Amino acid sequence: MPLKVLKICRYCGGVIRLVPAAAIYGTAAAKRLELEQEWIYQCQNCNARVGCHKGTTRPLGDVANESLRLKRIETHRVFDSFWRSRRMTRSQGYRWLSAQMGLSKRRTHIGGFEMDQCQQVIDLCTNFNEEEAA
Repeated sequence: MPLKVLKICRYCGGVIRLVPAAAIYGTAAAKRLELEQEWIYQCQNCNARVGCHKGTTRPLGDVANESLRLKRIETHRVFDSFWRSRRMTRSQGYRWLSAQMGLSKRRTHIGGFEMDQCQQVIDLCTNFNEEEAA
């Protein structure tokens, strides 16, 4: 698949290109992580990036710099643990989150959240757990 331009980076104005995951992680790591056939949109200047849905070139969310990527990973850990511990399906968890945040279901996606929204998810899950324990 040829490299293709997605858009201009919101962080630095650089060009975002679709690249094989192995170009970012290296061949051995991509193989170990089962990303050999996967693609990532990456800014050629600042390394902001976003992965793609498995087996596609459809982005998982919006391009993020390293600090936002780490925050989204933390948010997913907290949120995924939250809905699983309540025996919800992932869809039920996102419906709950959508209602709590006052967002449409379409807009309720951690891959598109900014730092403040990620922290809001973490706080919602943590506070709900604390209230339930009290």
